[in-house]
Amino acid sequence: MKRNRIAEIEELINKRGKLSLKKLSESFPHVSQMTLRRDLLALEKDGKLIRVRGGAMSVQDVQKASNVPYTKKTATHTNEKIQIAQKTARLIDEGTSLYLDAGTTALYLAKEMPDLRYNVFTNGLAVATELAKKNNVSVNLLGGVLIKENLSTASSLASIYFTDSNFEVAVLSAAAFTPESGFSCSTQMEADLCKLICRKAKSVYMMLDSSKIGKIKPYTFARLDDINVLITDSAFPEELKAQLKEQNVVLL
Repeated sequence: MKRNRIAEIEELINKRGKLSLKKLSESFPHVSQMTLRRDLLALEKDGKLIRVRGGAMSVQDVQKASNVPYTKKTATHTNEKIQIAQKTARLIDEGTSLYLDAGTTALYLAKEMPDLRYNVFTNGLAVATELAKKNNVSVNLLGGVLIKENLSTASSLASIYFTDSNFEVAVLSAAAFTPESGFSCSTQMEADLCKLICRKAKSVYMMLDSSKIGKIKPYTFARLDDINVLITDSAFPEELKAQLKEQNVVLL
């Protein structure tokens, strides 16, 4: 009985793309929400769906949007990324103009952001596609070279594109971080774009799951004194908290 119900839940979420717990309860009126939550957790552990605030979304939907293997990009540290995305979503006020990068945590953030008036600049095709599902969000997509690995764009003309573009907040993520080497990524073009974004924004929010700490990638694009807020998960090392405080970085 339980196995059949879980299979039905998977089929339903794959069909609709995303489903709230409330809507799921309507499809299974004789099953408690606590039981349905356990079913969603079991499906997530099997890599069949992604839990988001208030419900779950289809893995197939993410694969279509991001064009990368789910197991390599989206399923890694899923709970941490959702936790970070939910924290970040609460920081963004309605009416804000912001830059959002192309990382997988940014994709979770795009899903978590409520359908309010935001003006979003992004270089992420998957992020832009997710935001386009919302009626009140304006999306500005940076052109340039397509980076197929994560469906992002980068351009040597980005500085010209952003000359007369204004955003208050930049929400970035990093592939690696150490206090000595700062926040780093894999390509020079990506690093140059992030440096430009950091200079342009009034405030920089860095989303960083704890698995990235202690790692170094070839190109540093920011250091602690370049950011205002670091949003991370519960496994963030205690020894780094004092260093963030010294740099006047808010840790969430």
